[in-house]
Amino acid sequence: MKITAIKVWKVGLPLKEGRYSWSNGNFVEVFDSTVVAVETDAGITGYAECCPLGSAYLPAYAHGVRAGLQEIGPKVIGLDPRDLGVLNRHMDAVLRGHPYVKAPIDIACWDILGKVSGLPVFRLLGGAAQEKIALYRAISQEAPEEMARKIAGYKAEGYTKFQLKVGGDADLDIDRIRETRRVLDRRDVLVADANTGWTRAEAARIVSSVADLDVYIEQPCPSYEDCLSVRRRTSRPFVLDEVIDGAGTLAKALADDAMDIINLKISKVGGLTKARLMRDMCIASGTPMTIEDTWGGDIVTATIVHLALSTPEEFCFSATDFNSYGTVSIAAGAPQRVAGCTTASDHPGLGITPAFDVLGDPVFTIS
Repeated sequence: MKITAIKVWKVGLPLKEGRYSWSNGNFVEVFDSTVVAVETDAGITGYAECCPLGSAYLPAYAHGVRAGLQEIGPKVIGLDPRDLGVLNRHMDAVLRGHPYVKAPIDIACWDILGKVSGLPVFRLLGGAAQEKIALYRAISQEAPEEMARKIAGYKAEGYTKFQLKVGGDADLDIDRIRETRRVLDRRDVLVADANTGWTRAEAARIVSSVADLDVYIEQPCPSYEDCLSVRRRTSRPFVLDEVIDGAGTLAKALADDAMDIINLKISKVGGLTKARLMRDMCIASGTPMTIEDTWGGDIVTATIVHLALSTPEEFCFSATDFNSYGTVSIAAGAPQRVAGCTTASDHPGLGITPAFDVLGDPVFTIS
């Protein structure tokens, strides 16, 4: 079996809430997502999606996905999509860096492998390690009382885990954390995610001010070193995200006892092949994970849920259902939330079928 063509679509994903805001004044109103089809000479096609969180979050941006695919796409034509190790080593050799560009090719090839074998991707990733996945809800950065109101609303929908977008004014962030914790029950989980938005001094002050609360502190500062400094100043459970960008940084962070939990974003690390490696490193070291991605729609959500379902529950801190945040569905068969939880399709591959009437014509085809 050989890869014969790669088709690429651009699709806008508007938000039900109108705007998603996080640290340093960043926001997105319509996400720019890229859908990829990898076609083969056996008539089997795999699908994937990549959706960066704007251009000010990670070294990734929406137009870069498509520009990168134009660069790397011709160099994977003729490879066997089932040979995922060979494929990934080849992509790393012909395009240095840019893991988010390689991710949709890798994921689409996992979809192909599932279809060829007649198995859902979660079985290829290790099997069904849990029945359903507990989801978290990200709460866009707003006034403290508005964020508390939204948490109360999502709690009524069945969510028990909430990721609070902080990383703004220190006084407001302290109020945000206190106000939202107040509306939650003891068993509910609250994560204060600064998305690199605090200086070390601000982070030190804030973690001291909320030391009496049951709250997780996530990625307070831009650098690994500053985050590690804050980690050593607080007894609150600590999460790293943006600075964990591959197996190498994960290995260093595990050796340094730099966190209690990581956020494992699939496209950030280059796709399911590398995410599975990092997932297994975390399991071996006893480190739970939030399994997710930067953003996306139905296809990203399906990819997340397959990896999460194959992860033992005690190591799957949470996952996310991005397709519930938007107003546009781009694929049938994607996981759907029920009472704050979800599960993966047992159909071969990712179990999704793109909605081509929504996607329209490809923006380009490589063959």
